[in-house]
Amino acid sequence: MTISRSQIIALDSTPYYHCVSRCVRRAFLCGIDSVTGQSFDHRKQWILDRLGMLTEVFAIDICAYALMSNHYHLVLRVDRERVEAMSDHEVLGRWNVLFSGNPLIRMFLAGQKLSTVQEQMLAALIRDIRPRLYDISWFMRSLNEWIARQANKEDGCKGRFWEGRFRTQALLDEYGLLTCMAYVDLNAIRAGIADSPEHSDFSSIQARIGAWGKALGKEAAAQCPPLLGFNDSGTDDALLPFTTLDYMELVDWTARNVRADKASAMDEDAPPILVRMGIDSERFTRQMRGEGGSFPTFIGAYHCLRDAARERGLHYVRGSGTARRLFCGEMVS
Repeated sequence: MTISRSQIIALDSTPYYHCVSRCVRRAFLCGIDSVTGQSFDHRKQWILDRLGMLTEVFAIDICAYALMSNHYHLVLRVDRERVEAMSDHEVLGRWNVLFSGNPLIRMFLAGQKLSTVQEQMLAALIRDIRPRLYDISWFMRSLNEWIARQANKEDGCKGRFWEGRFRTQALLDEYGLLTCMAYVDLNAIRAGIADSPEHSDFSSIQARIGAWGKALGKEAAAQCPPLLGFNDSGTDDALLPFTTLDYMELVDWTARNVRADKASAMDEDAPPILVRMGIDSERFTRQMRGEGGSFPTFIGAYHCLRDAARERGLHYVRGSGTARRLFCGEMVS
């Protein structure tokens, strides 16, 4: 049964979401058209630049991304509390970066005196705009509509560029977040267009490796867009709930297993983070190859999927069996 996006995106359950947008028919987002030979790789920088700008407007952080030839993946974290703590001036100032056509907002930001009626109208605007700054649909709309207009202008055509609205999955816990981030970062390797994480062009793992090399004094391209950092100190809940070392080791180990197409991954060689979280290493490797079962709407440990079903009045959500097999170390009551 199809679940509406309003039931999937529930910030009281999780701030983390995986979003995918795919081009319609043979339209190319990036890459080289095998028929015409035309390259669209320059559009990748359009997307990264636009994402960098959107993270300055919205209170939505990017955890991972991968840009492919006809689709892209984003793993996002929504920070509703940050928006709720913003002043009215900051809310309208951010919104005005993208949508600058409202004269009342421009008057307010310029410090002009407003009448009582105008102040009431402005207050209503602020009530409408504030939640949009942590709304994934507004974030994705601001990205996809802009990209579609740019691509259609370049192609000299009109009409639909994306096959539909973006698809989304809720990442209910650390199991879901870790699995989805690694899956996104390994897209190029799984597709056979890269042989290692550092060669996975226009992916968040390449950007993180480049930023790490730059910190060590090595030459690296500027990281764009900014990525949510890892909680290396163990004391900052505003960061990703893993350490840089744990995540890098996991992606490197998994990339070698995926690339080598081994029959199985050895538990004794498994990265420490898989061992600590009780994730079956062989099933995790199969999952990264796209062979381990599906998580259509929600990703997480079995008890989280069960709770998500109950909260939405459902008897069952797809992916429960995959969760029970993959996250074998978590306690199932």
